Amino acid sequence: MQIAKHKVVSINYTLTDQADTVLDSSEGGDLLVYIHGVGHIIPGLENALAGKAAGDTLKVTVPPEQAYGLRNEALKQTVPRDRFEPDMDIEAGMRFHAPTEDGVEIVTVTMVDGDSVTVDANHPLAGMTLNFSVEVVEVRDASAEELSHGHVHGPGGHHHE
Repeated sequence: MQIAKHKVVSINYTLTDQADTVLDSSEGGDLLVYIHGVGHIIPGLENALAGKAAGDTLKVTVPPEQAYGLRNEALKQTVPRDRFEPDMDIEAGMRFHAPTEDGVEIVTVTMVDGDSVTVDANHPLAGMTLNFSVEVVEVRDASAEELSHGHVHGPGGHHHE
């Protein structure tokens, strides 16, 4: 069975940057399981997987525009320290959920300077060219329930009690 829209796909993958530093990997953990064609993974990887079948392996280089986008400097801002809990020890690299006009965004603290905290709402991989090494493990039809819920059920997916 080939990967196409509304197929449940299970893959093993390793993600590296341009310097071959491993950024993420399913090795030693769970497979990545997703419904193809509904935006669960970045477009560049999803497009490269279309038409592949279980047992196929591929290497894919995905430019920022087909991954997490280009960095947007407007998504960085400096906020007063008093916007955070008073007894919280805030350090660069910490991530928080922040309310915005577009809903809740995840922001990363990039700098703490006295009473000011600089946060960045760009995705941590924004602006990066990403390299994937992928093995397609399984391809199956998504169930009507999975499609109506918008996510995979069972192993590698969501479990309903």
